[in-house]
Amino acid sequence: MTPLRICMIAPIAWSCPPRGYGPWEAATSTLTEALVARGHDVTLFAAGGSATAGTLRVTAPHPYEEAPLDVKVWEALHLGTAMAAAAGGVFEVIHAQCDFPALPYAHFLPVPMVVTLHGLGPPATRDAVLPIWRAYMDAAHYVAISQSDRHSDLRYAATIHHGLDLDAWPVAPDPGPDAPLAFFGRSHPEKGPAAAIDAARTAGLPIRLAGIVADRAYHATQVKPRLGADAIWVGTVEGAGRARFLGAAKSLLHLIAFDEPFGLSVIEAMVCGTPVIALRRGSMPELIEEGVTGYLVDRLEDVPGAIGRLSRIDRAACAARARARFGADVMARTYEALYRTVIRP
Repeated sequence: MTPLRICMIAPIAWSCPPRGYGPWEAATSTLTEALVARGHDVTLFAAGGSATAGTLRVTAPHPYEEAPLDVKVWEALHLGTAMAAAAGGVFEVIHAQCDFPALPYAHFLPVPMVVTLHGLGPPATRDAVLPIWRAYMDAAHYVAISQSDRHSDLRYAATIHHGLDLDAWPVAPDPGPDAPLAFFGRSHPEKGPAAAIDAARTAGLPIRLAGIVADRAYHATQVKPRLGADAIWVGTVEGAGRARFLGAAKSLLHLIAFDEPFGLSVIEAMVCGTPVIALRRGSMPELIEEGVTGYLVDRLEDVPGAIGRLSRIDRAACAARARARFGADVMARTYEALYRTVIRP
């Protein structure tokens, strides 16, 4: 098929790809590289420190989460630069990954805009942002990252799950019966690291925890006091270390206390062959196949029992199923089909 000329607008909180944390940027980068690999002409607008096999346009000197920047100023410059290029007619489709600030430009562009909603947030935040999403439903094409995150007030062009560069997430050898459990995510009450430590301890297994500290008070009062020889916080894990960390675990414990829109760490673990035990909330039933790639539980009290059933899961089958569903090329092909639909409805 004829290659497409695509304007990809990343968030600028982190670099693209991020060195550590940065799920929106990670998903944007993975899609960009997969589209380039499929022969498309993609220009990525992103913060300094970013890299791509396509064309890179740096719009901020560095990510605002890494060093001080006036966020409003640099997001305005970021979007203004990308939209000025888009207004020149050099692209066939605009894909905004940077939330609702891109929406007001949609009416003035000569080509269609696709917007990925990376999550509407908790109910209080959702109610605050819904007016702008409602206002531009006819101007832009919305993509949900899971069926569970769709809002009944909004109209969507598609639901497209995130994918991964499978070369960067190789299938790990079986780590054996003495392998620790893992937690991989923000230290924040909604992500449940304290619950993961408690569940691992109840099951009599060690756990290793990796991620950024997003809520310092919670980390100091709920996570740190629980740490010990059997529960070690390793901090941020970057690059290839992420796959090694997850691949070496008996299971990833994903005991979320909110309706998570997606959960990149879940598919990252599964494509390595590491099954996931998660609370049945948000997108988890869409991502995890019971008894194949992990287990879903309804209560924290059920987690130790699920840990006891991990030996029933074939790690090779777990990896094969996850890799068939969540490869970057699967995501790219689905977005490509959507682009062609909105370009030539």
